[in-house]
Amino acid sequence: MHKGRVVFGAMDEVVFGQPAATALAAQLERLDASRAFLMVSGTLNRQTDEIENIRKVLGPRCVGVFDAMPQHTPREAVIAATEQARAANADLIVTVGGGSITDGAKAVQLCLANDIRTAAEIDRLRSVRGATPPIDPPSVRQVSVPTTIAGGEFSSIAGVTNTATRVKEAVIHRLAIPRAVILDPAITVHTPEWLFLSTGIRAVDHCVEGICSREAHPYADAQAVMGLSMLAQGLPWVKADPRDLDARMDCQIGTWLSVGPLASGVPMGASHGIGYVLGAAFGVPHGYTSCVMLPSVMRWNKSANGQRQALVAAAMGRTGEDAADVLDDFIRALGMPRSLRDVRVGQEHFDEIAKQAMSTPWVPRNPRPIEGPSQLREILDLAA
Repeated sequence: MHKGRVVFGAMDEVVFGQPAATALAAQLERLDASRAFLMVSGTLNRQTDEIENIRKVLGPRCVGVFDAMPQHTPREAVIAATEQARAANADLIVTVGGGSITDGAKAVQLCLANDIRTAAEIDRLRSVRGATPPIDPPSVRQVSVPTTIAGGEFSSIAGVTNTATRVKEAVIHRLAIPRAVILDPAITVHTPEWLFLSTGIRAVDHCVEGICSREAHPYADAQAVMGLSMLAQGLPWVKADPRDLDARMDCQIGTWLSVGPLASGVPMGASHGIGYVLGAAFGVPHGYTSCVMLPSVMRWNKSANGQRQALVAAAMGRTGEDAADVLDDFIRALGMPRSLRDVRVGQEHFDEIAKQAMSTPWVPRNPRPIEGPSQLREILDLAA
């Protein structure tokens, strides 16, 4: 008998297929917001007219722009953005960019609500081994326009890197999730190919680890299987024709569906756990961590969840084949890295990676139980 609990998040709506600037103006009207603070991609701001177009449409309702969020959302940048938003007396945060910016804004919401003013004070917000401290809810909320497809905009979890310890830490509140997400495929054409495709593999990772979890259930499966199918078709189409907005839209919707398992209580596994460490300690981009780790995690887990893995191969159009091989072929065909060597992580670091990954929230819930760092080392050796 299935058992579980599905908690519906605090997102109001998802708007798709509309121009970002027009949809954002409508959101400000809907939310009665008059002081929008923009957290945006520096590349979009400096090399395209997309952000300027949004500023023109918003007019005096745009009260500031922050475009200096590095990868992996370091604490110091979160504080810098918080101070700007506080000084601007913002009543809404609007993000236009990738996952690091989206996560940064989630953290800024909580910093504003809890009077966090230094990087060290973020200790008061971070979750430890899944336990979230008592913190005040955000009153200044967020609307997000993603330009990558890792899916963080559909989650209440923010990953923030403690640069002193080189550890990515979770900051969580149910109201940290954006109130609305706007999916505009046209704005993603500026995203570098490697970034769009690799974050697409991150979304594939959400689907796959959700389907393969010991705690999977039909509600989550319905979203993850459909999301995986859309991504498996859409990503190669985007690679073949970067101007194909229908394919980009399919990838965006597939990414939205990919977060279904997480949003409905299904945990991720070792691919995500190891990925946290590779990102924070070695600067490996989010999407690349999944490109490198997911097939090896699948191979290591197969003895525990082979039947669930069969669902993955079927959703990707290759019924009856080995899911790890299907994923390996798929990632290679997109031109993405396929080994730790490819992302400049050598075997001399494996013991430390394994040790750190044990303390992430996902490794203890991997479908094949992981008792200690030596078993994580086996997975890392497969991915070497």
